[in-house]
Amino acid sequence: MEEGQYYPRLDGPRRAAGGTTVLELRGDLDILAVSVLSDRLDEFTGAQGADLVIDLRAVTFIDCAGLSLLSRARHRTRQRGGRLRLTGVVAGGSVARLLRMTGLRGDFETVPEEAGSEDALAADGADRDGLPAGADDIAVA
Repeated sequence: MEEGQYYPRLDGPRRAAGGTTVLELRGDLDILAVSVLSDRLDEFTGAQGADLVIDLRAVTFIDCAGLSLLSRARHRTRQRGGRLRLTGVVAGGSVARLLRMTGLRGDFETVPEEAGSEDALAADGADRDGLPAGADDIAVA
């Protein structure tokens, strides 16, 4: 299969302020993504005390299998005393819609896109309930 814009890919890691690791997911997050990306994502979520940000701006589609991939990453990170945040969750986008429809919106900590930059991650402004400070909905573009 050709690795086009829809083929699942994990880019990174990049290091940001305060030792945060930024990973960028690209393409469709579906059943294929789980088989392609799980092992690589496990390398990062298996580290003790990891501080991870997953950038979802380049995700073109997500279904329940993709959401399961993100949920597993969050669970593995928390089990090891770490922190996992999402950025690039656009209001009205497929990720935000799926989080809202499944009732998992508050389960994921998010950071605004501008806070996803290397200089701003140390003080991201996100509440621990998974929503950006002052946000009514997941509008973290």
